[in-house]
Amino acid sequence: MLTPMEKLTPLTPLSDGDKRKEVRDASFQEGESVFGAIFRSAIDNVKETDAEFKESQYLLATGQLDNPAATMIAASKNQTAVNLLIQLRNKALDVYSELSRINL
Repeated sequence: MLTPMEKLTPLTPLSDGDKRKEVRDASFQEGESVFGAIFRSAIDNVKETDAEFKESQYLLATGQLDNPAATMIAASKNQTAVNLLIQLRNKALDVYSELSRINL
C-alpha cells in the first residue's frame, strides 16, 4: 500500500502573507531564520533518536524486546543523526571562515 508524500515547503517564502503561514507550518520559533530552524530540527532529531536508542537498550536489557535487531537499527539511526549534525556544523564553520576572509 502506498502512503502519500509529505507536503514540500520552499526554503524562502514568496510574500509576507506566505511567510507567516510557512513559519507556523514549519514550526519556526519567533525571529528564527531558516538556517536556525534547520539546526534546531537536526538537534531535535538527535535527541529523538537518542531517546529511542536508550529505550531500545533498556527493553533489550530487561528482556522485554522481542526483536534484538531493533536495538541495532536504533543505534544506526542515532549514529546517522549525530553524523548529520556534525557535518552541518562543519559546513557552517567552513562558510563562516570563508565569509570572514572576504575583504570589504
